[in-house]
Formats: sequence, structure tokens, C-alpha cells
Amino acid sequence: MPRVLITGATSGIGAAFARRFAADGRDLVLVARDGERLESTARVLRQRHGVRVETLAADLLDAAACTTVEERLADTTAPVRVLVNNAGFGLPAPFPHSPLADEERMLDLLTRVPLRLTHAAAPGMAARGRGAILNIASVAGLLPTGTYGAAKAWLIAFSESLRVDLAPHHVRVLAVCPGFTRTEFQRRAGMDLSDLPDWAWLRPEHVVTQALKDLTRGRPLSIPGRHYQAYSFAARHLPRPLAARLARSRTPRD
Repeated sequence: MPRVLITGATSGIGAAFARRFAADGRDLVLVARDGERLESTARVLRQRHGVRVETLAADLLDAAACTTVEERLADTTAPVRVLVNNAGFGLPAPFPHSPLADEERMLDLLTRVPLRLTHAAAPGMAARGRGAILNIASVAGLLPTGTYGAAKAWLIAFSESLRVDLAPHHVRVLAVCPGFTRTEFQRRAGMDLSDLPDWAWLRPEHVVTQALKDLTRGRPLSIPGRHYQAYSFAARHLPRPLAARLARSRTPRD
């Protein structure tokens, strides 16, 4: 059975995708840095849903580890039908107040890694005449919001372009653009968002459900939550000076 490969699969949105696809009976290839947590996640999904779950413990910022994942995506004996590019992290301080090395690592993980993995997966999908690529971006990519937003803007533009190029081969591409989502993302980035109201938060399961609906509908972007859809509309239609002002306020991140 064709597989679903998910990066950053042990927490947050990536884990929610893994649970959803497993519940739908899809076999999985899970990728994450923490090997012990990865095996624990895989064991639960196997027991609960009876699906096959491969694991690849890989730090995608390591060239050799990234190549291993690319080789799995290109493997035609057990093809990957769906790729979910989810791995990522953010930084607590605006540019240029974070160390340059951290900025470069974030940029690599949010842009170079999805580029490489998509480059490995897309040819096989196109040759088979079916497949899907979901790139987990952010509504932060719709406004000028520092290097994180800039990287997500690249991922959105990349997804929209790739969607057109792969459409003749029946390969679907979707940029998923959540706002604030209750995951480990904020804690790992050192962000204090305790003053955010409850209505501003999305659940990872909501993000996944909306993404799969939008993928089926053939939409280029998936923006879960009416408030973030309104945010997206304003971001795309306001004059750029006003949009830049809006960006100075707290900007949603996944």
C-alpha cells in the first residue's frame, strides 16, 4: 500500500496528521529527530489502528540524514503517495537579534529541506500519475513578519507554483497556513503567549481536517479558522503600508 511520509511527526500538527492518516487506514513513514519518541508514537499507531509504520530518526539539518529521507521518498518498491513537509521551528527574537547560526538553521529547515524532499518525491508521484504534497506554512507568510514569515512566504509561493506544474500529472499540492495552534512550537521557541485569548487558538486536529478538505477541493491554500481567513483576506487586499503596520502587531504562527 502506498505510504504517507510526515516530517516532524511526533508532536503538534505533524502528529495530528499521523493520527488522522492512521485512523483512515494509511500506512506511514514517520520522520523526527527524537528516535525514542518516534518509536513510541509509531507503536501507539500500530496498536490502535493496525497500520504499518516505518520510522526514520533523522535530523533534517544534517545532510546525510536528509539524504536518507530523500532516498526513502524516491524508493519505488514501497512508494510514498503523500508527503507532509511539517518539520520546523521559530525564534523568539526578531531579526537581527537572534544568533545568525540559528537564523540560518531555521531558514534551511523551512525552505531548503522541503525543497529537497519535494524534489525527491515529485518525480515518482508524477510518473505514477497520483500523489499529494502538503507543505505546512503559516498565515505569517502572508505579511512582512521577519525571517520566519519570509521563509513561510517562500513555501507558499513554492507550493502554488508547484501545484500548477504538477497538475497535469494528477499530483496535488497544498500550502497549509494555520495561525496560532496549540502545539509545542511556542514553548520550544521560547514565546510567552499566555495573554492570547482562547478564541485565537486552533487545535491541530482542526488544522488537519481543514487541510484534507481543501486538498480534496483542489484549493491552493488551506487557512483554518474564520478569524484567520479574515486575517488572510486583509493581508492580501490591504495596501502594503497598512499591511506592514498590521504585521508589527503580534503575528500568528503555527
